Amino acid sequence: MRKAQAAQKKSARKSDTGGALKTILYAVLIALVVRTLLYEPFNIPSDSMYPGLHKGDYLFVSKFSYGYSNYSIPFSPDIIENRLLTGEPERGDVAVFRQPTDTRVDFIKRVIGLPGDRIQVRNGRLDLNGKMVDREGPLVRADVVPGRNLTAYDGLTGRECTSASGLPEPAKLYREILPSGRSYTIYECSDRVPGSDNTGVYTVPAGHYFMMGDNRDNSSDSRFAGVGMVPLRNFIGRAQFLFFSVNGTASFWEVWKWPGSIRWSRLFNGID
Repeated sequence: MRKAQAAQKKSARKSDTGGALKTILYAVLIALVVRTLLYEPFNIPSDSMYPGLHKGDYLFVSKFSYGYSNYSIPFSPDIIENRLLTGEPERGDVAVFRQPTDTRVDFIKRVIGLPGDRIQVRNGRLDLNGKMVDREGPLVRADVVPGRNLTAYDGLTGRECTSASGLPEPAKLYREILPSGRSYTIYECSDRVPGSDNTGVYTVPAGHYFMMGDNRDNSSDSRFAGVGMVPLRNFIGRAQFLFFSVNGTASFWEVWKWPGSIRWSRLFNGID
């Protein structure tokens, strides 16, 4: 009798262990499927997309928005020539892609030019197919003291920039409005920064896209040879929403500082 009871208990323990392992395995498989085909988390390592995205932001990217390629499916063999279930990026999308000159590196920028477009920057203003894109601003909060090297908008504090003459000048925020009516906020130190505020005309080839950072004077993007035009194949997905954000004031081991380092107001925000 006792032997039978012991055997039953042992069998029950094995069953419980097996059930727990199956649950863990299923959870891992579901997480892998979601990460591979639906949503993948990314973190923002720089301020090139400021003010919309801050260094220390964490966001989800929808993998299905533009279809799938070798770069959007981890560890996939190099057999997909273009994309599967292709969707096309739209002007104004914030997208994650592999840098064309080094496909080991992920970039996040805004889609500005579509295939066939002609793009130019003149005195800091975006010219799209021969027409200047509308820009509102500078956007300054009413409580900012005039004359100080400080600009603020929506609770975001602007930073002081160094002008071409070497003197400090206030950074500015503008609302850029695309021909479709879609708009977003950009960050400008100056309209006279060499190399980024006055460019030649770029013609976007077929199957490629022209990408720019919202922090116009502090972004490596399609204006420069190190990035250039981005092939559709290199796109990973469209940035959808923030799920976490930290300001970098607390180290991992400084647990007591964690609450103060979290940007609570940015959690679960959408992305323009």
